[in-house]
Amino acid sequence: MTDYDAIIIGSGPNGLAAAITLAQAGQKVLVLEAKDTIGGGTRTAEITLPGFRHDICSAIHPLGIASPFFRQLPLVDFGLEWIFPPVALAHPLDDGHAAILTRSLDESAASMGKDGRNYRNLMAPLVDSWQEILGDILGPLPVPPRHPFSLTRFGLQAMRSARGLAESRFRGDTARALFAGLAGHGMLPLEEPTTASIALVLGILAHAAGWPIPRGGSQAISNAMVAYLGSLGGEIITGQEVNSLSDLPTTQVILLDVTPRQVLQICGQRLPAKYRQKLSAFRYGPGVCKVDYALSGPVPWNAAACAQAGTVHLGGTLEEISTSERAVWRGEHPEKPLVLLAQQSLFDNSRAPEGQHTIWAYCHVPHGSNQDVSERITAQIERFALGFRDLILAKHVYTATEMQSYNPNYIGGDINGGVQDWRQLFTRPVMRWSPYTTPVKGLYICSSSTPPGGGVHGMCGYHAAQSVLKEIG
Repeated sequence: MTDYDAIIIGSGPNGLAAAITLAQAGQKVLVLEAKDTIGGGTRTAEITLPGFRHDICSAIHPLGIASPFFRQLPLVDFGLEWIFPPVALAHPLDDGHAAILTRSLDESAASMGKDGRNYRNLMAPLVDSWQEILGDILGPLPVPPRHPFSLTRFGLQAMRSARGLAESRFRGDTARALFAGLAGHGMLPLEEPTTASIALVLGILAHAAGWPIPRGGSQAISNAMVAYLGSLGGEIITGQEVNSLSDLPTTQVILLDVTPRQVLQICGQRLPAKYRQKLSAFRYGPGVCKVDYALSGPVPWNAAACAQAGTVHLGGTLEEISTSERAVWRGEHPEKPLVLLAQQSLFDNSRAPEGQHTIWAYCHVPHGSNQDVSERITAQIERFALGFRDLILAKHVYTATEMQSYNPNYIGGDINGGVQDWRQLFTRPVMRWSPYTTPVKGLYICSSSTPPGGGVHGMCGYHAAQSVLKEIG
């Protein structure tokens, strides 16, 4: 007899997704979380001043609203409310103009001037088939693909480098800059193959699904998932760190919502030597330096469109962004980094005291950096919002090493669970027919170190749980 059918180590979105999927199938599941608060990358806390609620990692959730897994969950019934800013993304330039992405493809294209038609021609066919594309790319490599025509049309553009596609498709700085900022989410040099896919997917979702904010903070996603899991009979224990498989109650299967480094630490000699060697070769990417600001008022953007945007990319032109992202991979801290910024309190009054605001921002830094580059982030914001400094009441900084201390899955500050380039995209963490399985029967990996990788979408956990259900019949 076993105490549980399945034990999941880690309560991030993927761990909770795996637990929910198994509980829906009638399995008795237990989730163990080392921290006192559930959520992994979806946590919210007051870390600057009382009354200012900041998202610690994830903030804006296009994949959360579009994920095939999340779309089939009744999370709204358990307290999750999505807020959709009028503008999903704004990308300002030094001339005071900003390119924008909204649900309207025509409105977005109009903000790109002479490249509007080129942008529309690129994106319209992909937006029309977005659910087919997403269904094929949010998981292990589909063989054969379920929608070969849509996937091929997407793949012809997605396999290119972001810089190559932007320079071949667009003539002006505005559209090129917007595309570069989107691709920057991938934490890769923009000249790398497949980086265009990151920009395309995020652009598609801006038009097809939106880039929403969860009311009350990203913690609301975790809370709703936990409440739903509880309604299915699932159990969660917090403050329970697992250092070895021998620490666990008896169970049929174990799912690890951790990266390869922790898998090796927890499982040790239980894993075959060759598999351990392959996990040891797993590559982690750059880190992030994260800054949360408490402000006395809204950001005074130079470009008016930014005041309507949930997300703002601050990096200037394609050339500037490309230069800064390459520098990070050379182990350098760029003077003018690409800053990814969210201003949730403009649209969610639960985030800050009345009349005051929060800002969430980060930039990429070399792997394992302990350098505080918050001044460079502040300077980039001031560059596109003159007078920003005068509004700062307080700020909180996480260096890359402090991000790892906060969440051990962020090795070296890498919030993507490992490099997501063409060599480590569908084959993460190692090349196996089912990447969620291990050579040990009943032991699975369900973290963002498995396909489809980083992001709050739950698909890694969902696919891992499906592998479990196939095994146990």
